[in-house]
Amino acid sequence: MRIRLGRHGTVLSPILAERRKLSVTRISRLSRSLVGLALVAVLASASGAAVRGETFKSPEAAFEQAMAALRAGRVDRALPALEYAAGKGMFLAEFYLARVFADTRGPYTDHAKAYMLYQRLADQYADIDPDDDQRAPFVAKSFTALAGYLVRGVPELNVKPDPERAAEYLHHAATFFNDQDAQFELAKFYLQKEDDNPVSTKQALHWLSVLTEKGHAGAQAFLADLYWRGKFVDRSPIRAYALVTVAVENAPAHERIWIEDIHQNIFCGLPAAERENARGLIEFWRKQYGRAPVMDRYGFSRLQIGPVRTCSNGEIVRLPGQTLGVQTSSGESTDVSTSALKTTENPVPPAAPAVAQGDAGGFGMHEAGAVVSESEH
Repeated sequence: MRIRLGRHGTVLSPILAERRKLSVTRISRLSRSLVGLALVAVLASASGAAVRGETFKSPEAAFEQAMAALRAGRVDRALPALEYAAGKGMFLAEFYLARVFADTRGPYTDHAKAYMLYQRLADQYADIDPDDDQRAPFVAKSFTALAGYLVRGVPELNVKPDPERAAEYLHHAATFFNDQDAQFELAKFYLQKEDDNPVSTKQALHWLSVLTEKGHAGAQAFLADLYWRGKFVDRSPIRAYALVTVAVENAPAHERIWIEDIHQNIFCGLPAAERENARGLIEFWRKQYGRAPVMDRYGFSRLQIGPVRTCSNGEIVRLPGQTLGVQTSSGESTDVSTSALKTTENPVPPAAPAVAQGDAGGFGMHEAGAVVSESEH
């Protein structure tokens, strides 16, 4: 199957009011009993702020204090403020509290609490106006996060894996809220199913094509990986390399690791001459599908320091825009091109998994999926 990049795709329109009502009713029926009973215990943790002697003038003041603490990297100080504001029913506080609990890289991981908070947000705000309500993007992210939990299950709450319900949540976020990350997750969900449904595969490739044209780095990298393997599409190493190069340039800080893993896999498997031949296509797609880098609101991306990647033969993997600093004998640092450092013309292509996974949530503070890097071989 060949995907025609450059032809404008049309994202599915938001569902009609009747379908929206049906969807919201189904979502509420599935979740209300669990959330209604358990969320009391979650928000009751706000009393922990009082136990620790924390006082806040208002929920709004507590939330502002929490955001300042997060910008400073002090999650420990942000947590009681978020708990207080969330306990008072502040929407954004509940959302960011869920993110803190869902973050597997921090010391406050609590998937049961994260799941219940996300479920509450989805249950309460599933039918808000997707165009005019400023809470809509956060509700969409809540649905996407819930879908990830439902794929894996939440043992702490005895919630078993439920792929069908996960697909419903993703579909609602992707079509009603028109959320790009949900569309990406839905595409991956369809391709990872084992029913070989050609309709699902076609829909997934549609999402990936449309998102690629919109500059979605995750979709670009994922599609590049498919081109590299010839899985679901005709194999095209040149297209794969060109597309993943653009993806690395577009990637936000929290997505860079797994996208750079795919870039490294393709870079090391493609002869230098073919990489050179791809320059024209890279320039064209950079203009067509490039996305201006956006600094995250807390400035965390400035702290991201990536490793120097190498192929199995020692060749340094040059990432787009990357400058390699080498210390001279005088102690000064100078920049060198990777062409002066490579050791052989044709690097050894590494092995890799069947399908790349990518970030499970696409919104930061989520665990990245497993992609085998060159250093592991």
